[in-house]
Amino acid sequence: MLQKQTKPTVWCFTTYFAEGLPYAILRLMSSVFFTDIGLKERYIGYLNFLGIPWNLKFIWAPLVDIFGKKRTWMITMQALITLGVLAVAACCWFAPARGSAHGIITLISGIFVVLAFIAATNDVAIDGYYMEGLTDPKEQAAYTGFRVFAYRLAMILVRSGFIAVAAFAAIKITGAGQYKPWAIAFGVAALTMLVFTVFHIFSLPQFEQTRKKSKIKFGAVLSDIGRAFISYSQQPRFVLVIVFIIFYKIGDEVLFSMGTPFLMRELLVTKAQIYWLSGLVGAFAAIAGTSMGGIWIKMTGLKKAIWPLTIIMNFNIWAYIWLAHARPLATTAAGAFTIAIVHGYEQMAAGLGNAVLIVYILRTCKVQYKASHYAIGSAIMSLFSTLFGGFGGVIVERFGYLNLFLLAFALSIPSMLLLFWVPIKSEP
Repeated sequence: MLQKQTKPTVWCFTTYFAEGLPYAILRLMSSVFFTDIGLKERYIGYLNFLGIPWNLKFIWAPLVDIFGKKRTWMITMQALITLGVLAVAACCWFAPARGSAHGIITLISGIFVVLAFIAATNDVAIDGYYMEGLTDPKEQAAYTGFRVFAYRLAMILVRSGFIAVAAFAAIKITGAGQYKPWAIAFGVAALTMLVFTVFHIFSLPQFEQTRKKSKIKFGAVLSDIGRAFISYSQQPRFVLVIVFIIFYKIGDEVLFSMGTPFLMRELLVTKAQIYWLSGLVGAFAAIAGTSMGGIWIKMTGLKKAIWPLTIIMNFNIWAYIWLAHARPLATTAAGAFTIAIVHGYEQMAAGLGNAVLIVYILRTCKVQYKASHYAIGSAIMSLFSTLFGGFGGVIVERFGYLNLFLLAFALSIPSMLLLFWVPIKSEP
């Protein structure tokens, strides 16, 4: 059978690509879409709340273990995501070319909210399936870089490919209005998700059939979660550690929460430019920054690397503050080049800090609860940033982008001050 012939290299790539695709559609493509159709800044800022299901997915993750198989969960969620994105495409296609489309926008927003919970559950199922398929920790580690590559590639496809489709369709379809080009872009996104879903139906190995699965009790799972939370709270200077994790990247999160509307509305970056600026320059700069940060930490150790990397990450917020002040416009070649340089530079600096935070959170995890503790630390890291970022649009409407970016830097100061007192574990 084909399922038995499917190699880990193949299914690892396709599953994590199918994990990154809906996340990028909901968190990245939606922002460009709503900015392009003229939604107010406050509502674009609220899109950051779509990240909450990913922040809290560890709460319902045990249900995926208890009921059914990871493979079934995964395929079901991906089929629902396909239908949901197709529904968004249909809404855009039937939206009026002129006049108010308030009802359509409300419907699309509701679909995005539902899709966020479905996509977060898809993540849980894929991570669980990965653990089922590769039981050897050495194998899991060996494929970690490969799965991250697949995830990042999906994000680049959304940023560069699907947004480019919308930009190209807007040029080719005369008199179509704002929405029909996006109908085509979301349609292509739904078709792409369908291809991966169908492939998974016929090609994913049935790991849970080949191994006897012990009966999992709901009460026991809840008890394990409780013990994980209690053990995580027993580390030295726990409150200080939590505050540090909350504030470490909050400056960058607030900065990037309104990055797309800032580029498109203040600096006049078009859809045809945003796809390469965000999808290529930004994505590859972030990957490079994270990689360089990881190498730096490996060579010098976290204690020595954390200070310079943190300072570089936070003080580079001033690059965006300068953009908001100088406002070079993307309508000129010089302006577009300047914006690309600053955007790539800031994304790379953010990647350096991201490497620090990942390693730091890993150091707060106890061996017996490593997965649970990392999930808790990650949720703490991103939940408060999501909530702060969600109100970025309200701040922009009242005080402007320049003041939002100044606030972002101000919010980064506590993390730098906490470096004097926060416990940093020695290298294992």
